[in-house]
Amino acid sequence: MQRLRDAFREKTRYRPFDHGLDGVNLLLAFSGALYGAFLPVFLASHAWTQGEIGLLLTASTVAGMAFQVPAGLLVDLLEAHRRRALALAVAVLALPPLAIALAPRFVPVLLALLLQAAAASLLTPAVSAISLTVAGRSRFADRVGRNSRFGSLGAAAGALAMGLCLDAGSPLFTLLLAAAMAAPTLWAVSAIRPDRVHLSHLGVLPEGARHALPPKHGAPAGPGRVGWQALLHDRRLLIFALCIAAYAFSSSGAMQIVTVSVDHQMGGRSGLAIAAYAILPQIVAATISPAISRASDAFGRRSVLLAGFATLPLRNLLFLLLGSSAGLVPAQILEGVGGAIFGMMLSLVAADLTRRSGYYTLCLSLLGLAAGLGTAASTTLTGLVSDHFGHAAAFATLAGAGLLALGLVGLLMPETAAPPLAHRRHRTHAE
Repeated sequence: MQRLRDAFREKTRYRPFDHGLDGVNLLLAFSGALYGAFLPVFLASHAWTQGEIGLLLTASTVAGMAFQVPAGLLVDLLEAHRRRALALAVAVLALPPLAIALAPRFVPVLLALLLQAAAASLLTPAVSAISLTVAGRSRFADRVGRNSRFGSLGAAAGALAMGLCLDAGSPLFTLLLAAAMAAPTLWAVSAIRPDRVHLSHLGVLPEGARHALPPKHGAPAGPGRVGWQALLHDRRLLIFALCIAAYAFSSSGAMQIVTVSVDHQMGGRSGLAIAAYAILPQIVAATISPAISRASDAFGRRSVLLAGFATLPLRNLLFLLLGSSAGLVPAQILEGVGGAIFGMMLSLVAADLTRRSGYYTLCLSLLGLAAGLGTAASTTLTGLVSDHFGHAAAFATLAGAGLLALGLVGLLMPETAAPPLAHRRHRTHAE
């Protein structure tokens, strides 16, 4: 009987249902959605042009790119102290919305967004690494799906709160509420289960999760492991990074134009409209996230990536053909599908590529750097094209980038899932 109880505890210890991680993903997405989509509108209301907004967002993105790789290496090295790094980043993220609310001028807003970029660079690698340590590699897809679902629910709730605040005539309250969300988020961080590195010292770490451990600095890699240099020379990483950059370019610039356009058309009653358009993709993502994680295991990463990237040109063509307002509802449904697939595949493919090396957060940060390059180019180019040639030309440019991203996945991207998964997928097709 004791042996059965021990086996049950071992089986459930690494289940993906960690309520601390659920809360962290929910609250971080909530606070980000409170003013993320609203920021271009807020700045435009203070006489900022589209070009100036694009330049500011690009500067923030470039700063985020500069912090990406060092943050990933830092998270790899911190091991059992990753939750402390996550807590510090959450606390720092309370400052930028306060600065933007109090001084909506170029230099203060720029400094606030630079600080936000520095803190945010730790969030994704830290949450992803902690998720891998809690769930183990065998259940990581389920944990990523759960992260995506709670993140989408939090983003939807945050967008709704933003819309209510704007329509109530309290735009500054959205920024203050975003800053106040740091307190419950810190409580959720403290509720996350212990880190895998600590559990491995006790001898209770499953074998599948041990492979995620990076070798100690200066120590030789163990059997079946490779160093971080081999990761950088992995052709699959370069191909996926190119796909990620093209996706980010095609996806990032659209809402920058759309939110300001809707605000101009609807005037002071645009808050709930913008919120509704931001909520819709999050509802879609929350609904389909578990199915995406199952599909990625059943059919492989490449097939799911193709489905997600196919939404890019369709979404921008809808804006081009129907206009910013009429095309928003169907386009945002596609955004929910594509965004959910993009976010989940980013984590899962990074885990696939580092199955032997263990430098998961470094790989994730390199992919985040690629996404940042695409976003930086998109926000600046989209703003300039929109200012000089109109919205239609900007959407046509983004649609072309979406076709390029889809072509890169279709022609170059290999399957990265483990061989047993690939064999199971082929067997399922044969049956």
